[in-house]
Amino acid sequence: MIIDMTKGDPLKHILVFSVPLLIGNIFQQLYNIADLVIVGRTLGVESFAAVGAVAPVFFLITFIIVGLTNGFAVITGQRYGAKDINGVRNSVIVSTILSTIVTLAFSVVCTLFLNPILKWMNVPANIYHNAFWYVEIIIIGLIITTMYNMISSIIRALGDSKTPLYFLIVASLANIILALIFILIFHMGVPGSAIAVLLSQGISVLLCLIYVRYKMPVLRISRKEWLIKFDKDFFESAFEHLRVGVPMAIQFSIIGVSVLVIQSVCNSFGSNVIAAFTAALRIEQIATMPMMSFGVALAAYVAQNFGAIKFKRIRLGVIQTSVINIVLSIIMAFVMRIWGTNIIGAFIGTKSKEIIDIAHNYLLISTIFYFFLGQIFIYRNALQGMGETIFPLLACSAELVMRIFAAVYLAMKFGYVGIFYAGPIAWISASAIMFFGYFGSMKHIIYKVKYKIHNDITNIE
Repeated sequence: MIIDMTKGDPLKHILVFSVPLLIGNIFQQLYNIADLVIVGRTLGVESFAAVGAVAPVFFLITFIIVGLTNGFAVITGQRYGAKDINGVRNSVIVSTILSTIVTLAFSVVCTLFLNPILKWMNVPANIYHNAFWYVEIIIIGLIITTMYNMISSIIRALGDSKTPLYFLIVASLANIILALIFILIFHMGVPGSAIAVLLSQGISVLLCLIYVRYKMPVLRISRKEWLIKFDKDFFESAFEHLRVGVPMAIQFSIIGVSVLVIQSVCNSFGSNVIAAFTAALRIEQIATMPMMSFGVALAAYVAQNFGAIKFKRIRLGVIQTSVINIVLSIIMAFVMRIWGTNIIGAFIGTKSKEIIDIAHNYLLISTIFYFFLGQIFIYRNALQGMGETIFPLLACSAELVMRIFAAVYLAMKFGYVGIFYAGPIAWISASAIMFFGYFGSMKHIIYKVKYKIHNDITNIE
């Protein structure tokens, strides 16, 4: 159901919107983790390490696609908030065309440079074959991933966070079933797990398309509308989308590259460290899902209210979600410090004390700094909802520098434990930039809207 978030209680809208997102994000992580769990418990630690060793490549590719499609959806949400229905439909068409072009080009580039990347990442020889084919299969089917993320982002931009959740649940269950079939029955090993990911995402795309066609008239675009002219209006609209989508893709890619660097250093410490680090990160991603969900909900809320020129509502929503994330960061840190080790043991399906101890040490360090991560989710999404990209890009750049510093210098000085400080150091630096960037940007945006664009202060709340 489409929701207009420019009216009513801000906190209620954000809470209602964020709950399906939280459930969806958990299922998204389970969707990703299912491969690791099934591989780890059926094929062994080496196969688990093979998927874990190249997980940053998979996430880098996904981050870029998610950043791009989320950026395009910001324009869609702003136009919906401004009650520009024709603009919404145009945004969907332009987003589809641009996403397709970018994905096809990106797939070719990734295929050409995959071998050099894996060698640079120090992927051990004993797991190289499985690692290569896992990522290569994902790259081949990248257009499916793009279409799923694009359609889901557009539906959420219109205030509907429940529908993508339902389809994600179906896809998650399908992924588990298909992975078990391909691995246990057809004996396809690690590549079978990658094929299961793509097929299950394809199911989600099909369900989304059916839903849009029959339940969302605003997105029901005729064949005639798809036959657009590549004229001045199209290129202006394309530029508007790329102006937001490309910086967001760059932001996500910077994060992905930093994780890639860390993983390449981690890979040099052997399969046990790879397995432990991979397991700890996946568990942490689930633990931080509530904070991330409020951030994503805030982005949709801000985008609509920005389009409606309601800045008081934006400020109130940011304050309320910031307080919520502070509370959540304390709760989740407590949970992870108490029960994280038990979860990791069940996750990997191993009784190796060395692997569990390594993963536990990571959680003891990172949980102290969840507060900073929670605030990044709030202020980054608030700025992105307004179409502001400079400060999020600066924050991501700071994250990249700090993570590389930890991966290279601290790892050399303290061993693999030094890598565990990469995330916390990055979170502290990025949160500081985002905090000051938000308040500075709000002042600049309000001034621009009041005196340069609308020149009518009576319309601004």
